Amino acid sequence: MAFRDPIRGKFRCRGLRTAGTSSASRLPSHTYASSVPGKKAKRPQLSSSQFAHEQRFHLSLASHPQAEQPEHQRWSSVSTPLRVYAPTREDTSVVSSSDSDSSDQSQYDIGSIALDPPDQQTASTSSVSTSNILAPVKADMEAMNANLRGIVGGRHPLLVQAADQIFGAGGKKLRPAIVFLASRATCACTGKRDITEQHRRLAEIVEMIHTASLVHDDVLDESSVRRGAPTVNRKFGTKVAVLVGDFLFAQSSWFLAKLDNLEVIKLISQVIADFANGEISQQQKVFDTSMTLEEYMDKNFYKTASLIAASCKSAAVFSDCSQDVKDSMFEYGRHLGLAFQVIDDILDFTQTAEQLGKPQGQDLASGNLTAPVLFALQSAHGDELLDLIDSEFVEEGDLLRAIDLVTAGGGVAAAKRLASEEADKALAFLQCLGDSESKQSMEGMVSYVLDRLY
Repeated sequence: MAFRDPIRGKFRCRGLRTAGTSSASRLPSHTYASSVPGKKAKRPQLSSSQFAHEQRFHLSLASHPQAEQPEHQRWSSVSTPLRVYAPTREDTSVVSSSDSDSSDQSQYDIGSIALDPPDQQTASTSSVSTSNILAPVKADMEAMNANLRGIVGGRHPLLVQAADQIFGAGGKKLRPAIVFLASRATCACTGKRDITEQHRRLAEIVEMIHTASLVHDDVLDESSVRRGAPTVNRKFGTKVAVLVGDFLFAQSSWFLAKLDNLEVIKLISQVIADFANGEISQQQKVFDTSMTLEEYMDKNFYKTASLIAASCKSAAVFSDCSQDVKDSMFEYGRHLGLAFQVIDDILDFTQTAEQLGKPQGQDLASGNLTAPVLFALQSAHGDELLDLIDSEFVEEGDLLRAIDLVTAGGGVAAAKRLASEEADKALAFLQCLGDSESKQSMEGMVSYVLDRLY
């Protein structure tokens, strides 16, 4: 059974440990910590002037302790503190009303925040065209695509085919596109007429780092298909795949050093460490139903949001923006990345293998428990789902039954609202930018992330 931990106000699965366990590989526990009703979270006592900048978070600096910042910037205020997203019960036909912890079924208890019912989602999900979003940076992306193939194939002819496989596998290359959009939007703020060569190299570095992480992920997961095409390890073997990933990491590090900007070097170098932390965290939590939503979101930051956040802030650095704008760009990237990953995890349950380009439910089958699963474990179907996960789906039909339970238990609906919350936060951090075509595309990118569900 699921029950509320009276000490931390969090949900736990029966007899399992709380989220309070310390771990060197996790973000600070207050990042998503739920407060007990009636108690205030422990925070430094600051003057009113130190809380002047609403909607700014300390995470970017907490994640990068080497950056020396004034105390008020490390603990700046937010209008709505982040909480652990754990609804008491889903108000769906498959959940018994007798299991509800609240008499008010029109709201979802998630710490101190209440989310709307499924038919009243707050985030916009209007149809968004990627061609329209990427229009301001179309020429930038075309030049980058040509450069990326040359970087790998030009140095090592053995890797030419692998490079075509990697960079031509149908991906939209959203991460470098976000870098270009952030670069142009922040340049508009500082009066620059065009982006610099540093901005362009940054986009290439970001795509190389991201691609290297995917190649290594496919090796670790023994995946044979990505984006509907054979993976590098499937087509060329594990040794070549490992070498390709290593080469891309090494080449990106070399280009990063040549940028000759210590702030950016620190930001992007931290991302590579975050990748390792995220992968280790994920491997340690395989089929572990004691994982909390806080730990899940921490892992998502390490594996997905860290790169987007750091690259957006780095773009602002090269545009000579103020500290406030740089921090806002980090937070935009962080929340956009978190929303993106939650949506990705939802699609694993809602799309077909043909749409996904990989088997449906692959994450769940491999023991990677994501937001829809964690929410569903709190529902009336939680016990049956828990037993299936603990058995690691040994019987034929177990996985399909588990996928059905995740949807029936309201896990997908709750995860959608979680993604919507993160998307709304991302949009809020764009208010620091002046109006421009690139800013509009950055807003459109948030809508596109949510629109992938429809």
